[in-house]
Amino acid sequence: MYKNSREKPAVVLTAAAVAQFVVALDMSVVNVALPAIRTALGFAPLDLSWVVHVYALTFGGGLLLGGRACDLYGRRRMFALGLTVFGLCSLAGGLAQTPWQLIAARAGQGMGAAAAAPAALAMLTTTFAEGPRRVRALGVWSAVNAAGGALGVLAGGLLTEYAGWRWVMLINLPIVAAALALIPAGVPAGTTPARRERLDVPGAVLATGGVGLLVLGVVRTDALGWGSPVTWTTLAAAALLLAAFAFAESRADAPLIRLGLLRSRWVAGANVLVFLAAAGQFTAFYFVSLYMQQVLGMGAAATGIAFLPFSLGLIAGTVAATRIIATRTPRASLVPGALLAAAGLAWFALISPDGSFLADVLGPSLVTSVGAGLVLAPVAAAATTGVAAREAGTASGLMNSSRQLGGSIGLAGLATVAAHHTGTATGPAALNDGYALGLALAAAVFVLAAIVAIGVLPRRRAVTPVLRSTDPAEDQLEGTPS
Repeated sequence: MYKNSREKPAVVLTAAAVAQFVVALDMSVVNVALPAIRTALGFAPLDLSWVVHVYALTFGGGLLLGGRACDLYGRRRMFALGLTVFGLCSLAGGLAQTPWQLIAARAGQGMGAAAAAPAALAMLTTTFAEGPRRVRALGVWSAVNAAGGALGVLAGGLLTEYAGWRWVMLINLPIVAAALALIPAGVPAGTTPARRERLDVPGAVLATGGVGLLVLGVVRTDALGWGSPVTWTTLAAAALLLAAFAFAESRADAPLIRLGLLRSRWVAGANVLVFLAAAGQFTAFYFVSLYMQQVLGMGAAATGIAFLPFSLGLIAGTVAATRIIATRTPRASLVPGALLAAAGLAWFALISPDGSFLADVLGPSLVTSVGAGLVLAPVAAAATTGVAAREAGTASGLMNSSRQLGGSIGLAGLATVAAHHTGTATGPAALNDGYALGLALAAAVFVLAAIVAIGVLPRRRAVTPVLRSTDPAEDQLEGTPS
């Protein structure tokens, strides 16, 4: 049964899926357009990367705060607010006339996404009780999330080449409008907490600052390098803020994240796993895109089209995962999925400077994407298993934060290793060797993800709440199998 008879579950699922699609799309749609943006707005070479980095910075830094705000102020309210901010900043970015205007718009997009993304996932976990219906809903959400990230490359290439770079920002407007239009059609306001708690402001400042500095320190290694004093100072400051955050949360009456949440093997294991899976997946997107453009000599539009098989494989994998975990635990899909993705990336590592799309890209794309799809839906289910309804936003924000951090840190680390291996050489053969090394390391990351799934996640699904809540009625409802 659904948790609230006043809800329209199909509307909730559609709204959450559309919102997640546009958030995922914006992670990659701008990348292919960067050369055109640089020419049009006159970006300095070292400043251009901020078009990508500032979105990752504000999105990753704000997810924990956004998730907690969903629990305190209402999921529908934060969902609508986040989408509205995201849409307005997309419009501002599309109309930008100077570099600082575009960077400011991208920062605003990240903040809007940090509110909308955890709200979307929390709406699903509070609308669909644990069991087959939630599994199917999370399968749809995961497939759309994966498709948004993969199709962003395609959309970015086609829009840049045939419509102009501004449309990589403006394309968000009709998608956001569609999601907002669904809210009054059946997205419920949600229940008001029995005891109104204040937002943990010190915790929010420490968490946002710590995660933000961590993302900043990592993503700027492309220009500064890992040995730079600036890099290490930034990372040390991030570590201090996050340590202070953990200390403050252990003593707060109403913490931003209740540390007991991490005592659940489902929650803790799923967050480590999604961190690793995102590191491997983001790295695959990055190196394969560069291989097709800089080694095979494919254009932006052709590269985008070449990612279509990857998108289809992701969707196929999530559909298969949904069927598997309908009757079994998420672990049953996570382990084979991570190993299959590792096998596909190991195959990718055999790329050749004299290769072709059919010989070097198509087969590994299908294997890797199906494996990644088998991971995406189960990890969302695992990260919210046994979580009380009143902490759904917090758990959703935590998982999205782990995904964002994994993608940023994994990509920066593996890209640095690949660049060091390549050195100053710029020929196709040298670039090919660097990309191959990066893909091989990404395969190892997915193997590690499989080990985590085997060693940490429980063998049996929890059917009662694993977490304490101040609202017993919500806890009971959350733990009842459908």
